[in-house]
Amino acid sequence: MAGPLLEVQVGDITAVDTDAIVNAANNQLWMGSGVAGAIKRAGGEEIEREAVAQGPISVGQAVVTTAGRLPFAAVIHAAAMGYDERGAMIPATPETVYAATRAALTRCAERSLRSVAFPALGTGVGGLDVAACAAAMVRAVRDHAASGAVLPERIVFVVRSEEAADAFRRAIASAS
Repeated sequence: MAGPLLEVQVGDITAVDTDAIVNAANNQLWMGSGVAGAIKRAGGEEIEREAVAQGPISVGQAVVTTAGRLPFAAVIHAAAMGYDERGAMIPATPETVYAATRAALTRCAERSLRSVAFPALGTGVGGLDVAACAAAMVRAVRDHAASGAVLPERIVFVVRSEEAADAFRRAIASAS
């Protein structure tokens, strides 16, 4: 069985043509800056309210909300980083990005989503290097497919720069 179609785009995740998008979330599910802030601004504060009502979650987990004013079936909030009980940041690592990507893919399967767009999880506030992020996310997709789990037919990695896009293209090529 062939895996999903993997694409890389430079642009705005809220403008991609997919069934759902993934939010680069923290474990508290607050939507402040970066990808989360862009999704909240475009889709409305109700997305954050729905997410926070389901949290906090463990780093590496994911929850689903509606998409507010956005034209998606869902927003999947994948926590690749977070905060401990004292408010100290738990930075993103390749392991947390891998786990959050797998969790988001599981949420896609539960909802029969045929396409999904992911940002580069954990590379903003989470502090993870884009190349390490790309390798972890592509490995998560490949491992999820190899496990026999249901995957979306199309997975789009939406990033903000050509350099980040190149990192994802290299990770996809090396995983093939």
